[in-house]
Amino acid sequence: MSHTSYAASPPPDHRTVALLGSTGSIGTQAIDVISRNPDRFTVTALSAGGGRLEQLAEQVALLRPQLVGMASGSREDLRRAITAACERVGAAPYEPRVVVGEGASEEVAAHGADVVLNGITGSIGLRPTLAALEAGSTLALANKESLIVGGPIVTRAARPGQIVPVDSEHSAIAQCLRGGRAEEVRRLVVTASGGPFRGRSRDELTAVTPEQALAHPTWDMGRVVTTNSATLVNKGLEVIEAHLLFGIGFDRIEVVVHPTSDVHSMVEFTDGSTLMQAGPPTMLIPIALGLAWPDRVPDAAPAYDWSRPRSFEFFPLDREAFRAVPLAYRVGEAGGTYPAVYNAANEECVEAFHERRIGFLDIVDTVERVVDEHHAGGEAAGNVGNTAGDLDVPAVLRAEDWARRRAREILGLALQDVPSGKERP
Repeated sequence: MSHTSYAASPPPDHRTVALLGSTGSIGTQAIDVISRNPDRFTVTALSAGGGRLEQLAEQVALLRPQLVGMASGSREDLRRAITAACERVGAAPYEPRVVVGEGASEEVAAHGADVVLNGITGSIGLRPTLAALEAGSTLALANKESLIVGGPIVTRAARPGQIVPVDSEHSAIAQCLRGGRAEEVRRLVVTASGGPFRGRSRDELTAVTPEQALAHPTWDMGRVVTTNSATLVNKGLEVIEAHLLFGIGFDRIEVVVHPTSDVHSMVEFTDGSTLMQAGPPTMLIPIALGLAWPDRVPDAAPAYDWSRPRSFEFFPLDREAFRAVPLAYRVGEAGGTYPAVYNAANEECVEAFHERRIGFLDIVDTVERVVDEHHAGGEAAGNVGNTAGDLDVPAVLRAEDWARRRAREILGLALQDVPSGKERP
């Protein structure tokens, strides 16, 4: 009987990295990984929304990127903040090229880095995603919304293997898929923690407050993603993302509840075998994999102590209490601009919820109503460019704009000009 050889692989190459959303949760954890592995990675460009100017300036002072982008604010304020940050951290004065405005992240994405990590929150990440793909960079994708709303626009723009998932669930699936051939895959099993309201009935969710929605039991994320995890909109988006990333039909993607978030997702094969990817509930591992794929980064995060007792539990999803998931299946199967409408309406509702202008259940109820009206058809319902064949970025933006406005009308909120997506730090 022959034995498989596990010879040491050659040392990984050094990669340049562009970070989009550098001051957010994904961006700051990516900087942690990069800073601990200077022999593996160099940040050559970064961008942020501009709401955390001092933090962005300190990142520039320490990382010394060639290009810095900021979505809002002034170039002069950023330059002054960088000068002050250099003095504060004891670094030599530094003046990178600075771009400010709506297209800043897009320009950073097109910079030509080996890897572009898109950690922006919201569908405003679509143009930067496309810019990174056009530049030929590997796209480490944490901005799921850009793939979901762009759909075939993004998948057509990407060469095979150019997009590497950073969401923990999709990173887990990608790792498990190494264990078999495509034709051997029976289904994907996406795990959900269930959020802070696991086990509650729909009636018991009526009085949920914003503070309760942000109290996630296992993950530390930004406000929008954490709220989406409480409603399970995030899991619905991940189902659509899994379909687009791996080319698996929606009838072969299942969601199960796994409260401890130890198992990040699974792949079931045709022989009855299931591969699970398990690890601590930290984004450091999928971020490191996204930057280094297909290689691993040693000690990206502490491993479990398997000598201590540990159990894994799985439960079926309550599709009545958390209707965002079955709605996402319907939206994903419809394709075209439907995912953009689902996501945009949800973003408006989440903002209104945190402004205490609507209740928790109003979020998904309103999203469902907007999706149903979109289904009614016609230009007034944002249905321009509704099929995958003729979908383009302007059609996506028109559908998003309609969905945002219609959501606000349904909720009785004052109409105002709203951009297609909102970039957050």
